[in-house]
Amino acid sequence: MVLATAIALSLASGAVVAKDAAPKDKKEALYPNATRTEPKLDLKSDKDQKALNEGLDAANNGEKDKALQILQPLADGTATSSKYAQALALQGIANMKYNDGDIKGAITTLKQALDIGVMPNDTYFQLKYMYTQFLVADEQYAPALQSLHEWRDQGKKETADSYGLEGNIDYRLEKYPEAIAAITKAKSMPDAKPQGSWDQILTSSYAETGQGDKAAELASAELAKNPNDPTAMQNAASALIQAQKYPEAIALLEKGRAAGAFHADENGAKLYVNLAKVYLIDGQEHSERQEGNAKKAVAVLEDGLSKGVVKPSAEVYKLQGDAAITGGDESGALAAYQKAAPLATNGDVSLSVARLQLQKNQYGAAEKSATDAISKGVQHKGQAYMVRAEAKRGQKNKQGAIADMKLAAQDPETSAKANAWLSKAENTK
Repeated sequence: MVLATAIALSLASGAVVAKDAAPKDKKEALYPNATRTEPKLDLKSDKDQKALNEGLDAANNGEKDKALQILQPLADGTATSSKYAQALALQGIANMKYNDGDIKGAITTLKQALDIGVMPNDTYFQLKYMYTQFLVADEQYAPALQSLHEWRDQGKKETADSYGLEGNIDYRLEKYPEAIAAITKAKSMPDAKPQGSWDQILTSSYAETGQGDKAAELASAELAKNPNDPTAMQNAASALIQAQKYPEAIALLEKGRAAGAFHADENGAKLYVNLAKVYLIDGQEHSERQEGNAKKAVAVLEDGLSKGVVKPSAEVYKLQGDAAITGGDESGALAAYQKAAPLATNGDVSLSVARLQLQKNQYGAAEKSATDAISKGVQHKGQAYMVRAEAKRGQKNKQGAIADMKLAAQDPETSAKANAWLSKAENTK
């Protein structure tokens, strides 16, 4: 059971440009210590500047056709000799492509704008950061990390958000110690506005590096700030499970269930299922409470199903059947497995049904269930043939039983047992 991370990525959604390409009032530089040489602007035509501003305004206002009609000739260089106008037109088009879901196209076009190399530092580095975000959105994590390092090294700027982004990228690359360092740095920055995703990355990275106690401590602290947040509760419980603190995880989830935090949505369903699983895991670790925990797991799932939070599925009913078996309730297990069987994609659950029916001397039903299992496909086909053979034998169909045992003998897993059965059957003719 892994941490239920929901790592969010905040992406720029608007064009990062100054509406006046050559402002009259010089503003304070955003990147005063940048190592990149500030290029000279070559935008001298009022006509070009007007067209550029009009096209970018149209892009920002969602007037795509109008924006493309104005910006494309500038981007192609056919309507202007200004490299600056061309670069910002490309940036505007890249932004529209991103908003339309064409992330790869946005990346290619924005890179063209950056590569022209004529933008002033403030514009260039803002777009370089946007380019990094686009790469992350396209799951190009290694190039994104390189781009982010270039942004920081050349722009000589450090921000909390940039370290948060770096931690996100490191986590995706499974560089967990680096992710911990980056998020820790982000949280320590003067401009830090901590985000829930940062703690989720940090908690998951602690868990991945074997620091379960730290993960549990952080996740529990996050839950204390958001006691009714299902994601925070799931993360805290998962962190406790990773640290093998099963009773604490159970207590936390039961407290949430009693408080009504298991909402009628997908997160609430996961909380119900995970609570049932933790009861079973804890029971496996502590045999003295195995049976009691199994019964509690069944009750938890029944509660979720009856409230409509947990949706009927093969997985849920099979889990309920497994819990019932562990708790010694064969009738309850049979009922759950029979609900799971028609919903399952293979015949494994039907085989479980057949076994229980066989134990209850329901030979005809067991034969049918075993046949259904074989028809749908089972992982252990030899076992299915053996169960069906015993069901036929219970119905005095000796020849049918022998035929199935011969099939079971062809499976290496059941060959020895099936042949021993057949040998005994031959000797009792």
